[in-house]
Amino acid sequence: MTDKRVLVVDDSTGTLRALRQILGAEGYDVITASRPQEAIRTFEAGPPFDVVLADLKMPGMDGLQLYRHLVALDPIVQFIIMTAHGTIESSVEAMKEGVYTYLVKPLNADELTLMLTKAIQERNHKVELNSLRAEVTGRYSFHNIIGHSLAIRSVFDMVKAVAPTDATVLISGETGTGKELIAKAIHFNSQRSQAALVSINCAALSESLLEAELFGHVKGAYTGAVASRNGRLEAADRGTLFLDEIGHMSLALQAKLLRFLQERTYEPVGSNVSRTVNTRVIAASNREMEGEVKAQRFLPDLYYRLQVIQLHIPPLRERIEDIPLMAAHFIETSAAEHGRPPREMSSEVIETLKSYSWPGNVRELKNTIDRLIILGQSRNIVVSELPKHMVGQPILPIEQSGNLLKELPPSGVTLQDVQSELIYKTLQLFDGNRTFAAKAMGISRKSLWERIERFGLSDGL
Repeated sequence: MTDKRVLVVDDSTGTLRALRQILGAEGYDVITASRPQEAIRTFEAGPPFDVVLADLKMPGMDGLQLYRHLVALDPIVQFIIMTAHGTIESSVEAMKEGVYTYLVKPLNADELTLMLTKAIQERNHKVELNSLRAEVTGRYSFHNIIGHSLAIRSVFDMVKAVAPTDATVLISGETGTGKELIAKAIHFNSQRSQAALVSINCAALSESLLEAELFGHVKGAYTGAVASRNGRLEAADRGTLFLDEIGHMSLALQAKLLRFLQERTYEPVGSNVSRTVNTRVIAASNREMEGEVKAQRFLPDLYYRLQVIQLHIPPLRERIEDIPLMAAHFIETSAAEHGRPPREMSSEVIETLKSYSWPGNVRELKNTIDRLIILGQSRNIVVSELPKHMVGQPILPIEQSGNLLKELPPSGVTLQDVQSELIYKTLQLFDGNRTFAAKAMGISRKSLWERIERFGLSDGL
C-alpha cells in the first residue's frame, strides 16, 4: 500500500471524480467524501491520513470547522483548503489557525501535486519531531539539558562518570551554553545531592565583596560589618560550591582559594582563626583559561587544581542537530509558563534556526522561543516572525568576490576560476561555515560541497 494517503472532501461529485483520477495517477491512495460528516467517520475509522484536501464552502459544516474537528483527532495531519477567488481572505485566516495552505479553484494539477508533496514532507517532519520530543525525558534529556548529538551525549557521559566522585571540575564553554546546568547535574548525581548546591558569580562582585561572600567575615572586619557572617564556602559544607566565571577572580583571591583546595582550610575576613569545611568545588568560565594563565591573569597552580576534570560544553552552532529538539522543548515549557497555546514549527523555520550561528547559544534560543510564544497570533510559526538578523545572511556583493571580477585581465578568465574564487572568498567571509556560505551564494550546501571537491578547495580552507 502507498504511504501517501489523501482524504478529499467536496460536495461536488465531479470534483471528487477528477481529483481521484489525477492523484491516483500520481501514486496517492485517494479516499473521497462528499459530506464533512462522512469525512469525519472515514477519518476516525483509520488508518491515518497524511493530508486532507477539503473545500472551504460546504453545506452543514465548512472546511475550517472540519479542520478543527479533524486536527483534534490527529494534531499533525496536514490540511489543505480549496477555495474560490471570493473566499481567499477566509482561507488566509484559516492558515493562522494551522491549516497548511490553500489552493484556488480551478486547481492547477502541477501546483496541487507540489503542495501535497510539501505537506507530506511537513507531516513527516512533525512525526520525527514528535518522536524526539517523546524521548526528551529519556535518553535525550539529562537534568534539563536537552540534546541527542554526539557532542552533547559525550558531555552526558562525562557528567555521569565524574558526578559520584569528589573531584574538582572546571567547566568551560561560551556564554549561554548551560555551564550552570552542568554543575547542577554533577551535584544532583553525586553523593552530596542531599546537601546544598551554593552558587556565586565571580564576575558580578568587586574583589572585597567577593572575598566576604566566599569566606565570610567576623564582626568589625570592615565598616558595616556589625555582625559575623558565614560565607558561601561554609554554606556549602558537605555539598557543592559552584564558582561561575572564575576567570574574573583577582589573583589575591585566587591564592586564598588555592590554599583552601590544597588544605581544606580558610579564614573569614578579619579573622586569623582557620576553619575547615567539606565542600566540593566546581568552577566555570567562558574564557580560555590556558590563555589566562599565559597572560599571568590566572595562577597556574590554581588552574591545575581546578582542572582535575575539565569538561567543555560545545556551542550550539557545533551541535545544530539538537536545535529542533531543544526548540520543541522550549515551546512546550514557554507556553506553559506564559499561559499561551503551544505552536508548531515548519521545516522551513527549523532549517532557518539551524542555519543561524547562535552567538548567545542555548540562552538565545530559549529567549527567541519565548518571544515567538508570547507574541504569536497563529498556531504555526512562520519564518517572517523570526528576528530579522536570523533570516538569511547578506549576499556577497560581486565587487567583493575577488580581484578577478574587479578588473578582468586582457585574456579574460574562465567561469571555473570565477566560481572557485567566489567560493573561496565567501567561505573566508563566513569563517568556513558552509551553511552560511551556501545561503549567501544562493545554492544548497550539497552543491557547495560538490564544487569545493571539484575545484580542489578543501586543502586551502
